[in-house]
Amino acid sequence: QVQLVESGGGLVQTGGSLRLSCAASGRTFSSYAMSWYRQAPGKERELVASITNTGGITNYADSVKGRFTISRDNTKKTMSLQMNSLKPEDTAVYYCKRVMGNYWGQGTQVTVSS
Repeated sequence: QVQLVESGGGLVQTGGSLRLSCAASGRTFSSYAMSWYRQAPGKERELVASITNTGGITNYADSVKGRFTISRDNTKKTMSLQMNSLKPEDTAVYYCKRVMGNYWGQGTQVTVSS
């Protein structure tokens, strides 16, 4: 059984920073690539960033390149998303997901005020 739990969302002003975390249960965390998605009101869910199982390769949506950093700690079974220089358009519910399989967290709200 895989469970993913996000934390770290909140309200921040434009230009501020937040760090999201995703805690995973189960024995296979280190075997799978992981990703962060987000969904803004009235919009489709979009891929924000992904990271391979070892953390050696990362990919980002163009809209967050240079501002967000994805990372993982396989010994702690956690994944993080460091978000800097936040903009109002980053406002969304952020979800962590295992790349293979339909395993999603419950989401954490990020709101960036202008």
